[in-house]
Amino acid sequence: MATDAPHAEIGIIGGTGLYDLPGLEQREEVKLTTPYGEPGDALVTGVLSGCRVVFVPRHGRGHRLMPHEIPARANLYALKMMGVERVVSVSAVGSLREELEPGHVVVPDQIFDRTRGTRPSSFFGDGLVVHVSLADPYCPQLRGELVGAARRAAGTAVHDSGTYVCMEGPQFSTRAESRLYRQWGLGIIGMTALPEAKLAREAELCYATLALVTDYDCWREGGEDVTAEMVSEVLSRNAAAAQRTLTALLESLPSARECPCGSALEGAIVTAPDVVPQETRDRTRLLIGRYMDWDDEPGTPG
Repeated sequence: MATDAPHAEIGIIGGTGLYDLPGLEQREEVKLTTPYGEPGDALVTGVLSGCRVVFVPRHGRGHRLMPHEIPARANLYALKMMGVERVVSVSAVGSLREELEPGHVVVPDQIFDRTRGTRPSSFFGDGLVVHVSLADPYCPQLRGELVGAARRAAGTAVHDSGTYVCMEGPQFSTRAESRLYRQWGLGIIGMTALPEAKLAREAELCYATLALVTDYDCWREGGEDVTAEMVSEVLSRNAAAAQRTLTALLESLPSARECPCGSALEGAIVTAPDVVPQETRDRTRLLIGRYMDWDDEPGTPG
C-alpha cells in the first residue's frame, strides 16, 4: 500500500505530556487510513536536526484515548506506510526502584506483560500464522543510540536498563500489585509499551523507549500515592529533557541499520503462501509480501 506523504526516516510516538514536537520544520499534517483502521490522530511529518521524522500523538491531541483504546496497529502500520524503519516511543512511567527517581530517564531493555489480552497484539491471523522472536523486545542498536543521546542531552540522570511492566490500566496499581512487582525485580511501570513493541517487531521496525519517571507508584512507605495531577506536574519538566534527547539522537543516528529487526519475519512465517486467504494477503502485503510468493495484485483473485 503506497502513500503520497513524504517518507520519513524515524517515527516518534509521543506519550502523556508530549503531544507535539517543537522545532519541527516543514511541518505537514498527514491523514492516513490503514487496513487496521485510522491512527489515533493525524500524523505530523517534518524535519528535525536534518532528519525527516513523523510524529504520532499516542493518546490523540488533547489526550482523548485511554491505554486500551489506542489503535496501536493502525499507528504502527501508518508509520510503515510512510517508510519509517525506526520508532522511538516516549512514555511516562512510575518507578518501582528507589534509585529510579521522579525526573530521571530510563531506557528499558525488557518488558513484562500484565495486560489482559483485550488489545490486538498482532497484525496476523485470519489464515496467516506468524511467530516472531521477542526475546529482546527492544532494538539493541537504537536502544544504545538512545542511551547515548540521553546522557549527552537530557540534563538528568539516565538509567540504561530496566524492565518495564506494562499493566492494563487505566487505573493505577494497588499497593499489593506494586509491592509484588518490586519483589519480582521489575523496574518501571506503565500502560502503553504493549502491544507497541510486539507490533513493531512484526512490522520489522526498530523500537526503543525513552521512559520518563514521574512518580514512585504506591509502594513507597510514607510517600505520596501516584495521581494524574502528580504525573502531569513532573511531565511538564520531563518534556524538555525528552525533546533535547530526541534532537541529540537525530544528530548522531547512523543512516544504516545494523540490527536483526529488519529481517524479523524471516523464518517466522508458518503458513504456506498458497493457502493464505486473499483478504489476508491484501491486508498484510506491505508487511510480509517480500517473503511470500504472491504473483497476484492486491484485490485480485488468488
